[in-house]
Amino acid sequence: QVQLVESGGGLVQPGESLRLSCAASGRIFRIYAMRWHRQAPGKQRELVAGIATDGSTNYADFVKGRFTISRDNAKNTVYLQMNSLKPEDTAVYYCNVDAQERVTLPMRGYWGQGTQVTVSS
Repeated sequence: QVQLVESGGGLVQPGESLRLSCAASGRIFRIYAMRWHRQAPGKQRELVAGIATDGSTNYADFVKGRFTISRDNAKNTVYLQMNSLKPEDTAVYYCNVDAQERVTLPMRGYWGQGTQVTVSS
């Protein structure tokens, strides 16, 4: 199994920054795409940003220019640098990766348990 542990969430004021981390551990042969999603109360989970194995990235329009996703392949870790946070960024942020546990097994998706981000004055 692949385990994902997110960290870095918290309570901040509008305009401030946070950096989320998500570390993958366990039985890992290879990690492919890594993503951050979020889910606000009463809303559907939505994709925030993703990063491929070659480092190419994609962002939701609502975070472009404010958030930056990155990865450290040696540490099996993905980061989300969040700047200029707004109250509407308040949500539980989830890490999601595509990974293979063994070379003989197909790639599948894994999810973390989420970390709360609250932006409020």
